[in-house]
Amino acid sequence: MDRVFISLFGFNIYWYAVLILIAMIIGIYLVNKEANKVGISSNFTNDLVFYTIPIAIIGARIYYVIFNFKVYKNDLLSIFKIWNGGLAIYGGIIAGIIFIYFYCKKHSKNVLKVLDVFAPSVILGQAIGRWGNFINGEAYGREVSLEFLQKLHIPQFIIDGMHINGTYYEPTFLYESMWCLIGFIILMLMRKYMKNIKIGSLTAFYFIWYGFERFIVEFLRSDSLYIGSLKVSVIVSCFIVIIGLIILILNRNNKKYIE
Repeated sequence: MDRVFISLFGFNIYWYAVLILIAMIIGIYLVNKEANKVGISSNFTNDLVFYTIPIAIIGARIYYVIFNFKVYKNDLLSIFKIWNGGLAIYGGIIAGIIFIYFYCKKHSKNVLKVLDVFAPSVILGQAIGRWGNFINGEAYGREVSLEFLQKLHIPQFIIDGMHINGTYYEPTFLYESMWCLIGFIILMLMRKYMKNIKIGSLTAFYFIWYGFERFIVEFLRSDSLYIGSLKVSVIVSCFIVIIGLIILILNRNNKKYIE
């Protein structure tokens, strides 16, 4: 796959960056739309997004570099070359949530209510961002045969893209992208049609839905990040699901509903 979207005056603009930008634009639109429904001003969300996006990107990069430092230890400047790929979504989620928590506390906003507003945008952004991984030849699975990929009935360009250095790999990026897209649709349907949704329910659903999927898919991936012999994302996924379940349990007696 050609990673370059376009070259202008000797400067390359990469598909990876373009897809992240598209995800950001759509995400900002959705955040403001959902915030308006629950009485949160666009001034607050725009300011929050302005700070959260770069912090989440930095967090995603730091997380990736920490657990894959052997790749960068002999060329530290390459740490800053994010257009070559290497953003770990969990790092972005952790950094983003921490910042949102303190920002909301500073401005006396309900943290879970704000996270509910962000949840659909985040999961849709993940669905879009995985295609950047595809173009960069990242987030792929185990070695498979051409026949295996053909039996999945996926487009030929995906099969071609999964042919990396002479070997075919399972398109785990596609599994995750489709799962996130379905999760986004479910979140939007919940928001539109379910009555009396308690504050924090959308956030809990996101944690459980994505955490469960990532736990399963991570066992299929062959480019995972490790702590010793343990896959980092498997561990984090367990915590994410547990947090989602805790939110649901604590929400049983919550009298506050999404407006």
